[in-house]
Amino acid sequence: MKRVYNFSAGPAVLPEPVLEKVQEELLNYRETGMSIMELSHRSAPFQTIIEEAQSLLRDLLSIPDDYHVLFIQGGASLQFSMIPFNLLRSNQEADYILTGSWSKKAVKEAEKIGKVRTLSPPEPFGIPAYTSEDFSPQADYVHITSNNTIEGTRYHEWPETGGIPLVADMSSHILSEKVDISSFGLIYAGAQKNLGPSGVTVAIVHNSLVGQAPDTCPTMLDYGTYVKHDSLFNTPPTFSIYVLKLVLEWVKENGGVEGMQVQNERKAGLLYKCIDESILFHNPVPEKNRSLMNIPFSTQDEALDTLFLKEAKASGLEFLKGHRSVGGMRASLYNAMPLEGVEALVGFMKKFESDQGGRER
Repeated sequence: MKRVYNFSAGPAVLPEPVLEKVQEELLNYRETGMSIMELSHRSAPFQTIIEEAQSLLRDLLSIPDDYHVLFIQGGASLQFSMIPFNLLRSNQEADYILTGSWSKKAVKEAEKIGKVRTLSPPEPFGIPAYTSEDFSPQADYVHITSNNTIEGTRYHEWPETGGIPLVADMSSHILSEKVDISSFGLIYAGAQKNLGPSGVTVAIVHNSLVGQAPDTCPTMLDYGTYVKHDSLFNTPPTFSIYVLKLVLEWVKENGGVEGMQVQNERKAGLLYKCIDESILFHNPVPEKNRSLMNIPFSTQDEALDTLFLKEAKASGLEFLKGHRSVGGMRASLYNAMPLEGVEALVGFMKKFESDQGGRER
């Protein structure tokens, strides 16, 4: 079977060695006589899996001891509700920085629980440097989406909150570049982009933000539940956690987060260079705000974009269609996307432009 290059924003490409390992162990996991999907979450083999996954993540991200590593269901979307349930405390207020579609969704859910103040960058695709003066002293926390999957932007410096806990949705770029975990009170990430398959969400939570959810908070939305039961209060997504562990092993074997960052900068640089030198393709994001993971581009001609996508698919370049809210194309270059995939895309883009006679955008 010939595998295509999968540029989907998620569920996204997984490392081939991981898929091969899953295939090898799927029917009989470590001589248990059972598939990993049949193992009890209370069994010793699975206890080892979840403990190793937590340990690997701590090692790769240099997570300090005063943070919990939790595995939760419901995706980042459930975290939009879980965060205000747990973190709205003294003043029942929070500040949210709006940099794209997902931060807007987070605000919509938080507003159902408490008071939300929003801050919006003054320019499209812009992410200015924020200081403590920008935030309300009444805020219980400040929320950001650190990489914007749809818009193709990312933070290059974290907001200075003046001691207010900083919360970040890192779903689309966790493990792609070095991050100082101690700069945040809470980090969360759906696995289906850079960590593993869909079904599990990672939450990295400082000790001080656990254990103060109100009595009215549903049990499954209380971080304390997951801490107390080590993410095993109910049946967790066992298969997803198992594959996540394999992905973390693959990252460690390939240079860790530092190694991923070097490769990601190389891949993104190659594609951005192609777009910037083109007279047909266009990327709207200022260089200082460009994402390493999600790169939108277009010909600024809807019919030509449609032709591009059709011919790209025929060439084995899949899921390049941009999000419906912005159109055009989008290439997601997560950790598991090989350099060869980006080279194939760049080669196709140059040929497509040549076939169009070098049309100006």
